[in-house]
Amino acid sequence: MNSLNLDGDVSIVLCGEAGQGIQTVENILVKSIKTGGYNVFSTKEYMSRVRGGQNSTQIRVSSNKVRAYVDRIDILVALSERAVEHLKDRISDDTWIICDQNLLHDLDDYYNIIRVPFLDKASELGGPIFSNVIAAGALSCILGIDKDDFDECITAMFESKGEKILSGDLKAGREGYSLGQTLINSGEISVNVNKNSHLKNDILINGTEAVGLGCISGGCRFMSSYPMTPSSPLQVFIASNAHEFDMVFEQAEDEIAAINMALGASYAGARSIVATSGSGFALMVEGVGLAGMIETPIVIYLAQRPGPAVGLPTRTAQEDLDLALYGSPGEFPRIILAPGNFQDALELSHHAFNLADKYQIPVFILSDQYFADIYYNIENLDLDGLEVDNHIIETPSDYNRYELTPDGISPRGIPGYGNGLVLADSDEHDAEGHISEDLNVRTLMVQKRLKKMDKIKEDAFAPELISASKSDNFKLMVVGWGSTYGPIKEALEELNREDIAFLHFKQIYPLTKNTPNLLAMAEKTIILENNAKGQFANLIKLETGFEIHDKFLKYNGMPYSVEEVVKILKDNLGGI
Repeated sequence: MNSLNLDGDVSIVLCGEAGQGIQTVENILVKSIKTGGYNVFSTKEYMSRVRGGQNSTQIRVSSNKVRAYVDRIDILVALSERAVEHLKDRISDDTWIICDQNLLHDLDDYYNIIRVPFLDKASELGGPIFSNVIAAGALSCILGIDKDDFDECITAMFESKGEKILSGDLKAGREGYSLGQTLINSGEISVNVNKNSHLKNDILINGTEAVGLGCISGGCRFMSSYPMTPSSPLQVFIASNAHEFDMVFEQAEDEIAAINMALGASYAGARSIVATSGSGFALMVEGVGLAGMIETPIVIYLAQRPGPAVGLPTRTAQEDLDLALYGSPGEFPRIILAPGNFQDALELSHHAFNLADKYQIPVFILSDQYFADIYYNIENLDLDGLEVDNHIIETPSDYNRYELTPDGISPRGIPGYGNGLVLADSDEHDAEGHISEDLNVRTLMVQKRLKKMDKIKEDAFAPELISASKSDNFKLMVVGWGSTYGPIKEALEELNREDIAFLHFKQIYPLTKNTPNLLAMAEKTIILENNAKGQFANLIKLETGFEIHDKFLKYNGMPYSVEEVVKILKDNLGGI
């Protein structure tokens, strides 16, 4: 191969050591690509260390909407010697590697390599710190992004750091454009992706921000949490917006304190959330039981990562469904939601607060590292129908906090609002809220709490059925939940077959009543999950009796790629 010619959809991967500024290049590029009028998607994989190791970011630039990770690498920008070794399984004969002119000289016989004097140009500008912006400028030029759009992004990112730094980065970008133009003129690289000026008006957000916007629109007023990847970005988002939206953020000393603070705020009437990851949530489970016993609403954002214990702190997984489902002592209702795209993330996070308040229970938002960190452009987020439902009453003088009702839902009062006394006790209690060891009262209270499940099931969000046809009889049904949405959906679009359907569950507990009928719409049903046990398949069998025999489970810390899903689907269709 003598040159690189790309059309329609380009996969660029940046790889280097932690501390080399991979994140900076990603931030510059995704913004300038969107501003330049292209569709963009990015995802990252990184090691749990401050310096060293190899981190990479994939950026897809496309003529069409792209929403998923692919194994394919068209252009690898290698910023370290070990970048190629780190990504060797994804490098093909069609991959071109762009690196500094002093790197990778022993690999000329094995790979397509283009050398660019990133470091020399950076030194001329003042030091290697500018090499990342030079690389970003070169790629932007190759992609056809207008220099003015690129400068606009650089200015937005660096102007707060002062005139000197901004001036240096603008010069670095200019050098990058010059290097990129040299590559284009040499005929080594040609990229043709359709521009659409309207895309400049799209919003560019990540999964964490979509959840955060749902929290704000859902009336969140209080968050207390202990930092833990990959839930920490949501904590930063809420803290950053707390003043503007009248919210309180408290960084607690640990997860036990965090959930108890949130329950205290909720008891007082503030819509409350905690954010954590698997082993952090393990510390919260007694608080979850407290929420169940005192029937105090709380939203729990559980951003999953591979466990057990610390596991792979910065990688992705869907391993905590069982923990969310069963974590805590005793028996009481809960709801588990799992968004797969940004609109779902907004809506489900919004409704999580309404549902928690309506039923006075814990409601989980299950995310993971992959979904939390992906960026893509979206035309808008539809806020229609997103209203905050108020379920708090002004208490009368004869108020009973745990009044027995036909549906198990007691009118909820808060201290100081009305004339009634609002009691709470973590021991079993009577209708007023006083501690009780009366065995008949105990039985009635358990039945009252569990009775809520009847109405909760009526409110459950239906799974999304995606297919190229309107048939109700398919050869193959693919089941997924949460963040597998993007790769599975794109794989179906790539195959474009009318005999395949995709059933995506955004609410994974409790399930809608028609779930067995939907699962039975195909001759064969398979499931894809990022865990080793098939936790959702097991839950489906437990709840519906429908057994999915063919489970495709990935648990190495990486998400499914589109190519992997395509292969699985083809294999299950007889290789066709």
